[in-house]
Amino acid sequence: MSQEESDISLIIAQIVQKLKGSNLYAQLERQAWASLQRPEIKLESLKEDIKEFFKISGLFPLPSHPAAPPEHLKEPLVYMRKAQGSWEKRILKSLNSMCTELSIPLARKRPVGEQKELLNKWNEMGTDEPDLSLFRPVYAPKDFLEVLINLRNPNYENGDSLSFRTHLGLIQVPLKVKDIPELKECFIELGLNTGQLGIDDSTQVPPELFENEHVRIGQKVLAEQDSAAAQQYVRQGSPTALRAELWALILNISSQPEDILYYEQLKTNVIQHDLLVDSLIYKDVKLTASNDDYYFVFEDYLYQVLLCFSRDTSVLSHFAYNSASPPKSYIRGKLGLEEYAVFYPPNGKSNVIASSIAPLCFLYHEPSKLYQIFREMYVRFFFRLHSISSHPSGIVSLCLLFETLLQTYLPQLFYHLREIGAQPLRISFKWMVRAFSGYLATDQLLLLWDRILGYNSLEILAVLAAAVFAFRAVNLMEVTSLAAAEAVLADLSTLKVMPLLQIFLFATVT
Repeated sequence: MSQEESDISLIIAQIVQKLKGSNLYAQLERQAWASLQRPEIKLESLKEDIKEFFKISGLFPLPSHPAAPPEHLKEPLVYMRKAQGSWEKRILKSLNSMCTELSIPLARKRPVGEQKELLNKWNEMGTDEPDLSLFRPVYAPKDFLEVLINLRNPNYENGDSLSFRTHLGLIQVPLKVKDIPELKECFIELGLNTGQLGIDDSTQVPPELFENEHVRIGQKVLAEQDSAAAQQYVRQGSPTALRAELWALILNISSQPEDILYYEQLKTNVIQHDLLVDSLIYKDVKLTASNDDYYFVFEDYLYQVLLCFSRDTSVLSHFAYNSASPPKSYIRGKLGLEEYAVFYPPNGKSNVIASSIAPLCFLYHEPSKLYQIFREMYVRFFFRLHSISSHPSGIVSLCLLFETLLQTYLPQLFYHLREIGAQPLRISFKWMVRAFSGYLATDQLLLLWDRILGYNSLEILAVLAAAVFAFRAVNLMEVTSLAAAEAVLADLSTLKVMPLLQIFLFATVT
């Protein structure tokens, strides 16, 4: 592939990612399909025809510096790229040392007998009790937080800018994050006078009338199969009976026969080959979902989806707009020779948290459909919670947004917690990195994820985290240690998400 083709491919990947979930994506998809049916469109020359059109029209300019490496376009800030690179090396070192210590290969072909056994128990993997005591997670959320805390922009010595210097939180990088007036404008549909599913007492319309009308509109959106309308619609919440179809429509998932076949191929790959990361997946599921009152019944689904996900090379395409890079392994005896390099695991992701799949199991009961929804949610949203970048929905920006909101709008609480050694981010980080999965009651979590899909943004996670602290502020002002603060915020399962968000955004004095 030439440099020009590589640049074009990268730009296309970035544009497609930005379009997904936007008002244009579904319409463009339908128009593209309709165009392909026209006799003058030749599929075999389509790629070259489009490139020629872009050159002639000037509508698709190449990067201003054609020699700019792709990583500059994935993440514009050098210090972020370096930090992400160091973090990846640390993860790879952890995997390699586990391999060495346990004398287990990164990958091996299963013997025929083992293949048959796994195939027979595919739907009962939760009953298996392998000894996982020697396996350890590649990293824990607190390890990742420490890396983010130590991030520094070398161009800002001791905080050259006043606003940066007065930020007293743990995140010390000068990124632009929204204040409450900007958040109000962004999340305008969450306003106090707008009907919302998830709020019992709408101020303008009796709840039962709003819900009945909302369901009727939702059914119309589904009948028209309009992805953009579905995205706008779920900003006010999705009715339980329509949510699965609405999310699939927003994510452009339709479960064609070829999708089911692809899932079966991934399953075959799992059956045939054993990877070291399989044991890490087992351990993650056992540590999280298996002990969760809401999710333990879905244990088999979680194994199936995560094991297939680890083999899915189509996931590699999201690295075109992800600051991270997929780790490489080499065929034995060929270390350093690029022609013998392979991505490991095949999808390039060595650590995926099971709790990000579990809530989807309430909506989708057919494994291939569940798999497609999760994969799309991951490559659109959740990957940003596990990589270091300057993106507004990236975990660094979310942490900074959370701390800035608390310091600006709840200064007394912020300073009190800081003084007693209970920096709020040390408590809230685990909520945000898991998109609140495993912390909120399932119905509330799905209402929150409605808004992630509706606004095509993860910023609402930081807003909710700040809103939780605001809600428990009176109790938190009385604590004298980090352990006591954690105890006050230990149980979020009784919280109602939408009232918290509305009050924090639209009733906070700014």
